[in-house]
Amino acid sequence: MSSNIDQNQNGSSETKPVISFENPKWLTAELFEKVLSEFIPKYRKITHFEAKPALAAGENYATVMLRIQIDVELSDASKESISLMMKLPQENEILKDMMRKHNIFEIEYRMYHEVLPEFNKMYLDVGVNAMFSANCYNIETPSEFGVILLEDLRPLGYKNANRLEGLNLEHTKAVLERLAQWHAASATRVETKGIFPEIFIGGMFSESQRETMHNFCASIKPTFLSSIKTIEDSENYLDDLVNVLNNITDLLFTTSKYDPNEFNVLNHGDCWSNNIMFKYDAEGKIVDTILIDYQMVNYGSPAKDLLYFLLSSTSYELKIEQFNYLIKFYHENLVKNLTLLKYPKKLPTLKEIHCSIIKYGIWGLSTVFGVMAAALLEPNKDANIDSFISDSDDGDRFRTLMFFNPRYRKHLEIVMPWMSNLGVFEV
Repeated sequence: MSSNIDQNQNGSSETKPVISFENPKWLTAELFEKVLSEFIPKYRKITHFEAKPALAAGENYATVMLRIQIDVELSDASKESISLMMKLPQENEILKDMMRKHNIFEIEYRMYHEVLPEFNKMYLDVGVNAMFSANCYNIETPSEFGVILLEDLRPLGYKNANRLEGLNLEHTKAVLERLAQWHAASATRVETKGIFPEIFIGGMFSESQRETMHNFCASIKPTFLSSIKTIEDSENYLDDLVNVLNNITDLLFTTSKYDPNEFNVLNHGDCWSNNIMFKYDAEGKIVDTILIDYQMVNYGSPAKDLLYFLLSSTSYELKIEQFNYLIKFYHENLVKNLTLLKYPKKLPTLKEIHCSIIKYGIWGLSTVFGVMAAALLEPNKDANIDSFISDSDDGDRFRTLMFFNPRYRKHLEIVMPWMSNLGVFEV
């Protein structure tokens, strides 16, 4: 079977099944003529064009990423090779219905063209070169929801870490530094220019998505609870957990609304290992970290991003044992960047950040039965949104594979008691 091979943070390789995807008929070389002529000096013509899936099965549940390889000839007869990434929606009726109510491609496009340049300029104005993203290009396609066309960061030396191992301390701190930088820019921007446009505020938890989110939670609850029941000492919190899960949709929608009396940021919303890329020097030291995939942004407490990232993407050894230290490390970097950007209000205290972790702890639970389960699952050709939520035998088999995965259950054994002790399971 053909496979993709990605390098993990320690240099070993991971073999992954390639996703099965048929390119849309409109995806041709001619589509790229205009965009290439705009960003390549002396562009003359395309001499070679190839588009193929860039990610293996199980690496992206909602969209398809294509790597576009283009060879061009310039006006002086010299040659140049270009690598681009194109993001398209998956051919899935559930996703299409969600997109018609809440077009995540429009959100991401506007993030790349409106918000991220603004954040970059804020740091440039204080002498810091903070590259928050790859370059994003304009391209017109017949796609119902549009596409996202990006610079390919891999030729520049960026790559993902191994999601199965989880990030070590060096990688985790690098992400928290970048997240603090991002959060500081967003908070300062609101205080100096006003609140973000409504499209960036609620994220996926708009009322139009309530039924979809309810159905998603209902589809995974039975298998998730079956796995929890077989974990040692789960009887200490099981009744409370069941009660919380019976109310999970309402709890998530209630806590998705931002409190104007708190410190708020524009959360990335999907900050897990597959949406983070690292660049290394010759000795293997991290020299840059970039967040990608800006479809799920939402405005509110930074606790949401912190719980999502730390529970989904850190190694077993760090996840709980170093959690409080990592929050402190994030806070130090947040304050440093807020000060640099001349944030005009009172700086958030470490105690306030910890209190927000408790207040919004339900987002930790949603991370545990969502992206943490996906992050710790071995590469699998059936890993897609249909398998995750389908009310079918195939869906049942996939959810059993995911929630009874030994690696995942090992993390559950430390995360679930921690959340119980934090009060997350109190309604």
